[in-house]
Amino acid sequence: MHPAPSVIVFTTLSGLGFGMLAWLGLGFPLVTGWVAFAMFALAYALAVGGLLASTFHLGHPERAIKAFSQWRSSWLSREGVVSVATLTVMALYAAGAVFFDVHWALLGWIGAGLSLLTVFCTAMIYAQLDTVPRWKTPLTPVLFVLISMAGGALLAGQIWAAMVLFPVAAICQVMWWLRGDGAFKLAGSTLATATGLGDRGRVRAFEPPHTGTNYLLREFAFEVGRKHADKLRVIALTLGFVIPFSLLWLPFSYAVVLIAGLSHLAGIAASRWLFFAQAEHVVGLYYGKR
Repeated sequence: MHPAPSVIVFTTLSGLGFGMLAWLGLGFPLVTGWVAFAMFALAYALAVGGLLASTFHLGHPERAIKAFSQWRSSWLSREGVVSVATLTVMALYAAGAVFFDVHWALLGWIGAGLSLLTVFCTAMIYAQLDTVPRWKTPLTPVLFVLISMAGGALLAGQIWAAMVLFPVAAICQVMWWLRGDGAFKLAGSTLATATGLGDRGRVRAFEPPHTGTNYLLREFAFEVGRKHADKLRVIALTLGFVIPFSLLWLPFSYAVVLIAGLSHLAGIAASRWLFFAQAEHVVGLYYGKR
């Protein structure tokens, strides 16, 4: 799949923002006044910024509102509906903390649950696709939620939770990569199954369907070299998990959190680039790309 910058920014920032909102909704930390305002502002900037970035991948961004009407069948639509509900509930909870020095616990817990549900819906947009075997696994939503919670714990200053979640998320990330490397082959999709001509003998393409490039090749037949991918995996693991986890052992300071947060953000962006770049869509079979 083509690793469009808009979807990389979307999945990276929104996951981090909603993860931070989840921790704030649970009361970790239990802040009020200007401190609460600053923390909620950061979480909203990440969450809303990520959601807005996703619209740039639409052919007609002005029609994005129509996506909300398909919530019965579309995970994309469900994500839109749940994200709006999350931002609304958390805005009320934040108003109580910032302006009235109170925490409406029930509202916060509901907002936290909706925050994680938003991340789950984002992951299911990809995990539901039979046409991309690498994504079609329960590990996909688990990985998205773990990374969201780990990054959110870091930004919310919940060091104890982050020290547990970062190693767990890193292990899940490695498991997802290892499982994904053989997913396309295990799915059994070939040119023979794609055309339905396998019972007549060996199937091969007589000539390419097109003499030049097209939309399908640009969007669904992106390829990345194995050596290049391996290097990016090391970078993603190091920046996204190892460095932030190591910095957590230092005495707490805002500088440490800032450096760890930026490192985590860069590492997750690299892993999300691979998430899309290595996703083998079955349509590539028609073009000899799989």
